[in-house]
Amino acid sequence: MGTAITVALVGTPELAKELGKKSTTSDVTLFHLVQDGHAITIVEPTQYPEKFAPLLYALALSDRVIFAVTALDRSVAETAATLDLIDLPVEVRHGPAVGPDELKRAFRGLRLVQAPFGPLDLLALREELQEARVPPTPGPVLVGIDHYFPVKGVGTVALGIVRQGTLTVHSQLRLYPTTKVVEVRSVQVHDVDVHEAVTGERVGVALKGVDVDELARGQFLAPEGALTVGTTLSGTAGRKCPYYRGDLVVGAQLQALVGAQLVPSLVSGLSGDTITVEADRPVAYRPGQTLLLSDLSVPQGPRCVARYTL
Repeated sequence: MGTAITVALVGTPELAKELGKKSTTSDVTLFHLVQDGHAITIVEPTQYPEKFAPLLYALALSDRVIFAVTALDRSVAETAATLDLIDLPVEVRHGPAVGPDELKRAFRGLRLVQAPFGPLDLLALREELQEARVPPTPGPVLVGIDHYFPVKGVGTVALGIVRQGTLTVHSQLRLYPTTKVVEVRSVQVHDVDVHEAVTGERVGVALKGVDVDELARGQFLAPEGALTVGTTLSGTAGRKCPYYRGDLVVGAQLQALVGAQLVPSLVSGLSGDTITVEADRPVAYRPGQTLLLSDLSVPQGPRCVARYTL
């Protein structure tokens, strides 16, 4: 059994290909580097900044973030504002054209100024990631799905990351937020058949009892009762993006991100640092999880709005 970590590499497009081998591609692209039993998955938001969702998905899939800045532009500013709202370790790596003092001035008012800063050295970064680990998370198994496809002779295959516990072959798990129960027919970790996979490992899972068209990014595989499902989401301890130019008011139409579930939602209640939103379809979540709100309609400024705790 190996170790694994998933890292979002944001700020500088097409940098991840210098660190790993290209794998799954959609609106985000995944790259893999496996050495001495340690697997590093790097997620790059390929279609960002044209679309905002890929940045959100890349962050949602990852255990930590490398913010590589080689120039200051609007997309870097929006990325910095978004990173201010997430609950992930972030490290800033700067290219030769920008220095740490310049970046800290640009990030003034954001918690990002307190992140570790260092020069962008790909060799050193690769060595650093080789030492990075995701600690085992006890509890019932939880697998987040991000891609899926049919395989001839195998059936429905889902790709995802074990977020908690241990995934074992022949498990009977619920496909959240649906009520469907599926069987894990087989598990692969980087194309190698395994009997089980642990926290942090990226897996390919052959599923029995579900068709490909019933899968969606952001779904979870977990035992019955492990997650809460609902369309009314209540969050507390809110933190608004200081540079958001829209209005966070009752009646606002926003996008709610929970895990990798990105769902159109209506703000139905707002009081102080608490909020209630009505999602247009069921969402699966755990108490204490982050609710991140975004506004895809704003003509200028960052599209991130605020974060809350469910």
